[in-house]
Amino acid sequence: SIFHYVVAGLAGLFACFPIFHLVIGISMLTGGGMFGEPVPEDFPAVLFGMMFTLIPLAIIILGWAFAVCLALAGRYLSQQKNYTFCLVIAGISCIFTPFGTVLGIFTLIKLNQPQVKTLFGKGDEQELVIT
Repeated sequence: SIFHYVVAGLAGLFACFPIFHLVIGISMLTGGGMFGEPVPEDFPAVLFGMMFTLIPLAIIILGWAFAVCLALAGRYLSQQKNYTFCLVIAGISCIFTPFGTVLGIFTLIKLNQPQVKTLFGKGDEQELVIT
């Protein structure tokens, strides 16, 4: 669970990188160019300003939400509860390479062991067999 906290911190930090683009987009929407330079009239500043504002904002919010969910999964793993949430976050964390991939794969392997399922109270259910 400690590695979940570490990767959550890294994910939160990496989610802050688009803040630079967000500042550029806001400055384009307010009428100024980058660093106070005037914007040419034929340049579609509103369109690019919206793109430079909405896309980084979405990336930042999703990155911070992922970091919070990852930290929650670490907490739930140490408390041995919310098995399905931990399993889903382990799968999603595989996208965050390279640390999230390693974390997700090892968490998925560990969560699928019968003794771990018993700790979470999931050992009594029948396995789903796909033929």
